[in-house]
Amino acid sequence: MYEGAVQDLIDELGRLPGIGPKSAQRIAFHVLSAEAADVERLAHVLTEVKSKVRFCEVCGNVSEGTRCRICLDPRRSDDVLCVVEEAKDVVAIERTREFRGKYHVLGGAINPINGIGPDNLRIRELMTRLADGEVTEVILATDPNIEGEATATYLARMLRGMGIPVSRLASGLPVGGDLEYADEITLGRAFEGRRRIDA
Repeated sequence: MYEGAVQDLIDELGRLPGIGPKSAQRIAFHVLSAEAADVERLAHVLTEVKSKVRFCEVCGNVSEGTRCRICLDPRRSDDVLCVVEEAKDVVAIERTREFRGKYHVLGGAINPINGIGPDNLRIRELMTRLADGEVTEVILATDPNIEGEATATYLARMLRGMGIPVSRLASGLPVGGDLEYADEITLGRAFEGRRRIDA
């Protein structure tokens, strides 16, 4: 619809996850109207993040060094390992300030429709980490969707023979949610995870 560079920018922005055609157009025109220094700063940050940031050699979390800050933290417990799909899930769990163990980032979830199988994830690295016997519990914190459930089931089956206790994050109805808007999986999980109320 637009000429040359403007359309190229809209097309590139539209390739980003969660950015539709209208959002891409809105961002492109924001960039056009922004000060040159602001655009240069954005371009610099984008190239810097691509050149500096890598994945932790131990857990797969994002890091600017060979190991992330969580793996380097001596106050973190080495005997509990929380398995997540993506590095952004680490941030979500860290915000709760409830978990003091370490993480393992799989790099996705099993999704045969998109051609992602167990070999495409960091499952081999997980098994290597568990082989030394230091970990006494594995918490599976994959997403509560079809792909996350398939991944958790696959991992639980693999870990069963290792003698390491495996737990799954509880899931169910969100606080402030309405029953009528909950899907079947969420409601089913809420029933499974119900707790007794002592009067």
